[in-house]
Amino acid sequence: MKQTLLLPSRFKTIGWFILIPATIAGIILISTGFEGEWLNTTVFAIFNDDFFMNNQQIAKSQNFTFITTDITNTLVGILFIIGGLMVGFSKEKREDEFIANLRLSSLLWSVWVNYALLLFAFLFIWNLAFLNVMVYNMFTILIIFIIRFNYILYRSSKSMADDK
Repeated sequence: MKQTLLLPSRFKTIGWFILIPATIAGIILISTGFEGEWLNTTVFAIFNDDFFMNNQQIAKSQNFTFITTDITNTLVGILFIIGGLMVGFSKEKREDEFIANLRLSSLLWSVWVNYALLLFAFLFIWNLAFLNVMVYNMFTILIIFIIRFNYILYRSSKSMADDK
């Protein structure tokens, strides 16, 4: 079975080199509540709403304009997604039907768990805290998939080594 949508296996190593620092940077940003102006730059915005940026003025929406903003969170998120996609969707050195089935079942399992967590959040988390949950929810399918896929792959390789 030909997997045309998978990246070559060398991308997995590159992905880990991107994903691990991005994860550490994301944890630091979340835990410190980083609100600095470290990477302030002008960017193009299709839609911008200043509601959360400036509490002293009434919300002002802008479309198709240039704005100046801190892009630290954006860069960390982009690096996390790129690294996670490289790790999660690169071929294994020995890609066979077992790996393809494991990949599919892990992806399905991660979607189920992600939406169970999202249902929980809809029921028990309210107001602006829910917005934080939705931001983290963008990454949970990828995180759960990578963890489960690699765990089951490790466990199966360990049991195969024990059988020999």
